Amino acid sequence: MIGDRWGVSDSEVARAYPCDDFVTSPTLQAWRGVDVRAPAEAVWPWVTQVRLAPYSYDWIDNLGRRSPRALLRLPEPQAGERFTTAAGRRLGRIVSVEPGKQLTGRIAGVFMSYVLVPQEHGTTRLLLKVAARTSSGAALVISVGDLVMARRQLLNFKRLAERH
Repeated sequence: MIGDRWGVSDSEVARAYPCDDFVTSPTLQAWRGVDVRAPAEAVWPWVTQVRLAPYSYDWIDNLGRRSPRALLRLPEPQAGERFTTAAGRRLGRIVSVEPGKQLTGRIAGVFMSYVLVPQEHGTTRLLLKVAARTSSGAALVISVGDLVMARRQLLNFKRLAERH
């Protein structure tokens, strides 16, 4: 499918993700990944701040409000809490979390798993898998739209974690 992969290897696509446990026979699967020159402990707090803002193109999905550029010392996320906030609206729910390792949420039937994979020399692979069971037309639209937005989000998390 168009837009189903960005920045991931074949082995990263083949691995199991927490969102796989929530979607049987997905019609949409998309993978994104980025290298972060910071340890997972420095990346994780930024990923958890997705609860506050989208961290992608704020002028599109946050009505121009800037996603926070400072860590706000949030408590660890818990399953059942809201997943994110965009355009002043609370969206989705966290469905699974392993602090420091993965955060999985659901928005309108689309499941997203952020997975942190520690690498050598204090670096981290930040992976994102999106999965849903939807029509093929909707899957194509979601995949392409997510490619643009998720790419920006992961690059923002990368930049912020590396800066701090």
